[in-house]
Amino acid sequence: MNENDCQLGHTKEIMAVHDAMDVLNGKWKISIISSICYYNKRRFSDILNDVQGISNKMLSKELKELEINKLIKRTVLETQPISVQYQLTEYGMTLKTIINNLTEWGLAHRKVIIGK
Repeated sequence: MNENDCQLGHTKEIMAVHDAMDVLNGKWKISIISSICYYNKRRFSDILNDVQGISNKMLSKELKELEINKLIKRTVLETQPISVQYQLTEYGMTLKTIINNLTEWGLAHRKVIIGK
């Protein structure tokens, strides 16, 4: 396979990465998904505490986008006061391997950079 064939052969894969990044794009989405992934079910306030630096408004916006993309499910609990719980959908669970791989890479990277 020559260089031109190789370049043409990976257009589909590069586009797939682009599509994935469109859904997961931004400063907060991976952290939000990680919070829900690690704990299985999370309330809004729990996610807010897990994702340092995010505002209520931004968290609400990002959760809505993740819900639109069928990665998380929102459940209103009949408690007093009413609370909302989030969990990964079956489709969202397909990201678990990616989250685990990012975790392992992040821990290894921290060791390389700062030795901890």
